Amino acid sequence: MSVIGIAELPLHSGKVPPWMAKYMKRLAKAIVEVIVEEYGPREVVKRLADPIWFQAFNNAIGMDWDSSGSTTVTLGILRQVVEENPHLGIV
Repeated sequence: MSVIGIAELPLHSGKVPPWMAKYMKRLAKAIVEVIVEEYGPREVVKRLADPIWFQAFNNAIGMDWDSSGSTTVTLGILRQVVEENPHLGIV
């Protein structure tokens, strides 16, 4: 499947509220745990490398599709999940 296109994303200011970050972390952990359990840790990395899947993951854990900083926030949340859950096997 080939997807070609562009998206113009507005620049937003501010930060993710702490209550939202906590919620995002719980959702990210649940999604990553299922992928690791079903397919192994390599599959998590493979999926994160797919920009369409990454955007869907980003939205699934609670970021708006057009939020600036979504990559930074999503990877920051994912980093916390991985660091706090070494049993996931993602280094």
